[in-house]
Amino acid sequence: MTSMPALYIGHGAPPLLDDPTWSGQLSAWARDLPRPSAILIVSAHWESAPVSLSASGAPLVYDFGGFAPKYYEMTYATPDASALAQRVAAMMPRTEPVHQHTSRGLDHGAWVPLKVMYPDADVPVLQMSLPTDDPQRLLRLGERLRPLRDEGVLIIGSGFLTHGLPFLTDWRTDAAAPGWSSDFDLWAAEALARGDLDTLSDFRFAPGMPYAHPTVEHYTPLFVALGAATTPGEPGAQVIDGYWLGLSKRSLQLA
Repeated sequence: MTSMPALYIGHGAPPLLDDPTWSGQLSAWARDLPRPSAILIVSAHWESAPVSLSASGAPLVYDFGGFAPKYYEMTYATPDASALAQRVAAMMPRTEPVHQHTSRGLDHGAWVPLKVMYPDADVPVLQMSLPTDDPQRLLRLGERLRPLRDEGVLIIGSGFLTHGLPFLTDWRTDAAAPGWSSDFDLWAAEALARGDLDTLSDFRFAPGMPYAHPTVEHYTPLFVALGAATTPGEPGAQVIDGYWLGLSKRSLQLA
């Protein structure tokens, strides 16, 4: 079975689905990947400890407001992922108990990008909660999940490399990036190009902070993907860059 990469992607709000540039980038990226047997995704929009897992067949979570009605009617019914949930639970040590939800489906940090990447909804998808904002714990979590890649599982951390929504003043999709957004983006790009985990982990003192991330849950899924990489300190491929609403959509593929 082909070993899958680990990804960190910017997931966007539901209107991402109508953005031809970004959706085209995500779609082309998915076509270039080996076909996954299943997907394990960690989204910024589910912060919960202990580690929690979504329920197969549960309705989508429409965790957003103020958008067109059509987005609240969308579905993304994927095949059963309970076997992957059992596998993940078995991989966790006793110090990391796992809670299996019985009614929580995928939130928009998972289903919005996956509708673009795998529009036929024919790959089992399991969502895992983000149990901490500690980079070292998330790196260890990703490391525990690493063997899944050799079983054909695509591991995705879904967030946004800058996410200072309260500080945006221009809401056009092609708005210029504010200084705090471009400063943080370039800082991260350089650290990622070096594979510099120490610098990336020290993000609270990065240029553009705290405006780039007034809360950090859109950045920290990066560390799950980095931990799942074969060699976390090796540079990954920065597949997507640029800005959307002035926020960095930089996304990464790790071998």
